[in-house]
Formats: sequence, C-alpha cells, structure tokens
Amino acid sequence: MIRVLIADDQGMVRTGFTTFLGTQPDIEVVAEAVNGQEAVTRAAELAPDVVLMDVRMPVMDGLEATRRILAGTATRVLILTTFDLDDYVYEALRAGASGFLLKDASAQQLVEAVRVVAAGEALLAPSVTRRLIAEFARLGGPRAPTVKRLAELTGRETEVLALMAQGLSNGEIAGRLVVSEQTVKTHVGRVLAKLGLRDRAQAIVFAYDTGLVRPGD
Repeated sequence: MIRVLIADDQGMVRTGFTTFLGTQPDIEVVAEAVNGQEAVTRAAELAPDVVLMDVRMPVMDGLEATRRILAGTATRVLILTTFDLDDYVYEALRAGASGFLLKDASAQQLVEAVRVVAAGEALLAPSVTRRLIAEFARLGGPRAPTVKRLAELTGRETEVLALMAQGLSNGEIAGRLVVSEQTVKTHVGRVLAKLGLRDRAQAIVFAYDTGLVRPGD
C-alpha cells in the first residue's frame, strides 16, 4: 500500500486528489495539510511514502517543507504546480523533489505519478527537463567537490548516468547501448547507490553539476 500525504492550501484541490486516489486499491491517503509547516509535522508523525506538495502555501512554502521532510526520511515528494515552467523547478529539484505534476492532471495521470515516484523513479516532463538544463547553462561551470565523486563510477555506469541526464528512459538507454533493459536498471541502481542519490531527478542535477553533461549535449 502506497501511503500519501496531500499538502495544499486549497481545500478543493485536496478533496479532489483525495477522492481520485481513494479509489485505488494500492493507494491510501493518510492525511492532508493546509500549509508547509503542517506538512512537515504530519510527515514526521506518519512517514508517508509520497507527499503531494504544493509550492505556494502560507506559513511555510512547499520548497522549505520539502527540504525539511527529506532531511531525515525516505519519504518522496512530488511537487504540485499550476504550470510546467514554474520558477521553482530548479530549486525544488535541489531540495530533493522527485518530480512535478500539473494541478490540472487527469485522475489517471495523478495515480500513475504517485506510483512512479513511490517506486523510486523521477517524474520529469520534457519541458521541465529543458528548464533545468537552461538553469544549469545560466549558472555556469561544474562544481569541484562533486566532480571527484564521478571517479567512484565505472565507465559503463558513467555512460548510463550521462544518458539518464539527457532524459532517456531505461528502454532508450538499453537501445543506445545494445544491452537489456534489466542490465540498464541494474546500472542505474548502482549509480544512485554509489553517489548517494535519491532518484533520477537528483542524478540529472548531479550530472550537470559535475559537467559530465552540458547544456546542448
């Protein structure tokens, strides 16, 4: 059972999402929160698998709440946004969010997003990835402390990380490297474990931080 916490200051949004998710046999909404501070408190009490987190909320915004929730738990955060070019995209990924979901997503998209994030995958729309890449281009060169950590990876693992950062799925990476999808999945797992990364979203951030992949590659 995937346990979900919904954090949004709009009652209609919370009710709608709770209703959608409540019809699924593998998902349980364990609590709702009306602001970031309440989300942090409820997450600490209940340790949900996934938090659906709005960004713009009173008392404490969703970004700060995300940082605090992810500081010491295995909970994953899926950011709710009104539009896919939200100014908070880069900062939310930095905070450790596993992806983004538009508030006008269909019921099926909502359910699938929760399942994807709960399974440890990242949920990044192509438009979000493009914005992330543009932000790295604006910030400039690689960060030295993280570059050294690349040495922990094998050549094939480094190759897989680079392809992940370009937005390729496991199936697409398998086709590019002419290996099985299961082999790619194994490599991805090792990359995340060696680098201490939560999921593919953080892997993308890491790859650009180190200069392994650069905007335009």
